[in-house]
Amino acid sequence: QVQLVESGGGLVQAGGSLRLSCAASGRTFRNYGMGWFRQAPGREREFVAAVRWSDGYTYYADSVKGRFTISRDYAKNTVYLQMNSLKPEDTAVYYCAARTTGPSSGWGNPSLYGYWGQGTQVTVSS
Repeated sequence: QVQLVESGGGLVQAGGSLRLSCAASGRTFRNYGMGWFRQAPGREREFVAAVRWSDGYTYYADSVKGRFTISRDYAKNTVYLQMNSLKPEDTAVYYCAARTTGPSSGWGNPSLYGYWGQGTQVTVSS
């Protein structure tokens, strides 16, 4: 069983920063890539960012480009999401997810991710 454990959420004022972490543990699995999704109340889960594990190539939703940075620690099987210039509309539960297979596309499609964390709340006050 693979477990994804997120940490780092919390309450921050608009313009502030937060860093989320997600560590994968459990049985060895072929980590193709990891990503972050978020879901606000009454809204569908949406893609935020992803990183391809083999070479660190990153993908971002347009809404977070230039503000959020995803990175990985290959040895620790851990992914991070540095969130800067936070806005109230970034308020959501943030979920970490992991992919074990390709294709090397569809990074924003949650159905391609086989493992999910429990989520961590991020609240940005105005």
